[in-house]
Amino acid sequence: MSGIAVVMLIVSITIVWGGLVASIVFLRRRPEVEGLAEDPDVVRADDERAARPHPSRDT
Repeated sequence: MSGIAVVMLIVSITIVWGGLVASIVFLRRRPEVEGLAEDPDVVRADDERAARPHPSRDT
């Protein structure tokens, strides 16, 4: 491998693993909150949609 290829390999590995580390650090500092209250309109619409029969194709 040439020198440029090695440098590009190191840069790409740093970007990928650096992004992984940054996302882990971000989630450790600001974890996702469980149990957020959902919008009642959205819940009602989901319940209505679930009660309807599944659309099927008649072909």
